[in-house]
Amino acid sequence: MSGEETLTVETAVIGGGVIGLAVARALALQGRQVVVLEREATFGEGVSSRNSEVIHAGIYYPKGSIKAATCVRGRELLYPFCQQRGVPHRKCGKWIIAVTPQQIDVLERIQAQAAGNGVALAFAGRNDVSNALPGVDAAAALYSPETGIVDSHQLMLAMLADLESAGGTLICRAPVASVESSVDDGAGQHTLVVGGAVPCRVRANCVVNAAGLGAVPLAQHWQGYPADACPTPYYARGVYFSYSGRHPFRQLVYPVPEPGGLGIHLTLDLAGQLRFGPDVEWIAQPDYRVDKARAEAFASAVRQWWPALDVARLQPGYAGVRPKLAGPGEPDADFVIQGPASHGVPGLVQLFGIESPGLTASLAIAEEVVRALP
Repeated sequence: MSGEETLTVETAVIGGGVIGLAVARALALQGRQVVVLEREATFGEGVSSRNSEVIHAGIYYPKGSIKAATCVRGRELLYPFCQQRGVPHRKCGKWIIAVTPQQIDVLERIQAQAAGNGVALAFAGRNDVSNALPGVDAAAALYSPETGIVDSHQLMLAMLADLESAGGTLICRAPVASVESSVDDGAGQHTLVVGGAVPCRVRANCVVNAAGLGAVPLAQHWQGYPADACPTPYYARGVYFSYSGRHPFRQLVYPVPEPGGLGIHLTLDLAGQLRFGPDVEWIAQPDYRVDKARAEAFASAVRQWWPALDVARLQPGYAGVRPKLAGPGEPDADFVIQGPASHGVPGLVQLFGIESPGLTASLAIAEEVVRALP
């Protein structure tokens, strides 16, 4: 494409992470002409590659929320999808532990909330936890049999394969600098200014903004989109530390949640490598630096329930940044799936605040986007 060229497509999806690929796949399988515009050199380089790779059951989210509905539905879709496409995954289960007797009330509230979302959790006392998790010191716990782990890169590859088989296209190194939307005879007309090595314009009847951390900043300068429909962005960095050598764990272990996240938890990759994180650090702009000095704080938190942790075996891993819609001290915000019925712009869907459990919810969010577009 030359710098003067204009590409005309039916549907453009901005962002080639797991959400963008899931949405583009679903639209292409409907028979739409779909192009995904990704700013990085390959897909999934942002939020999608910097998380715990956990398939969540749907435990923590308020009944009736979009997070709860899409997490549960997404999990029900994701396990069969992975099985059918040969995506590496494992339904390993998860323990949510109360370190002290005073936290048992928190477990009971979590259990009730999960039940409201249709997710059954088993309650276990101290002895049962000790038998299931040798070396873990906890007053009680909840067990989630539906929680699992997945290879997020292979998951996105499978989604991309479906997209391309259905005639869709992923274009990388194609950052969307700005968008102008208008209405012609009741239909949406959207012009995307694309930068990168080969600048161009893309004209589309429908646009989905699945740009992750960049979704709100892009919408803030979106011509033809009502400014009062755009939320305020916040960013929370979460750091992960890997743990070298042998360990006794085969299942995930989470403390009770903390403000802004789920606490420093123990997760595994599919090779059995142990890692801890993420913590929560509010930042002004996305920043992926990992301060190795945070290892001591990690060790102090984890030793409350696993006293045998050896801080010398903690190694800096990576950092993720959550695209949040609520700031420090505020209640967690729900996902925002904002279609024409909300903002009044035909053929436009804005996806804001898609943090955890976005990976799990991806296929269900794609269903919601399909329903929102004509």
